[in-house]
Amino acid sequence: MKKQLLLFAFSALALTSCEDDDIEAYELDMMKGDWKTSKIEIISGKDDKTVIFSETPSGCSVKDNTQFRTDYYTSYTSYSGTGADCQPNQTVEGTYTYDPDTKDMTITYNDGSALQYRVVILTNSELKLMQLAGNIDVDGDQIVDNNYITYKR
Repeated sequence: MKKQLLLFAFSALALTSCEDDDIEAYELDMMKGDWKTSKIEIISGKDDKTVIFSETPSGCSVKDNTQFRTDYYTSYTSYSGTGADCQPNQTVEGTYTYDPDTKDMTITYNDGSALQYRVVILTNSELKLMQLAGNIDVDGDQIVDNNYITYKR
């Protein structure tokens, strides 16, 4: 009986310690790498469904790149030019924080600007962020509308 009780206690301890306590590391690993902006949207704050504005990058902005690393480093490189002659225009670097429970992310660039987002979708091929601060009422219904940025690999 003591052996069974000891076995049960050990099993319970092993099962609780096997629980994935490091969700943040897993999600940061999925987030790491280079991401291209695939869509920018403004969605109605009233129902969070109605698309008020949608833009798909074109021209050289198709090459714009956001990079995340697991050491909380981030960079954004924009491209400009004419036709097929696209050159890096500007690169800004910084750091970010990420809370796996709330899915909130704050990106602070070296110029001091800080942007707050919530991760809405995170897969190996898609990252969708909702901007949390600085949004305005675009459609005039007295309700602040939501800005979303979708990235693809």
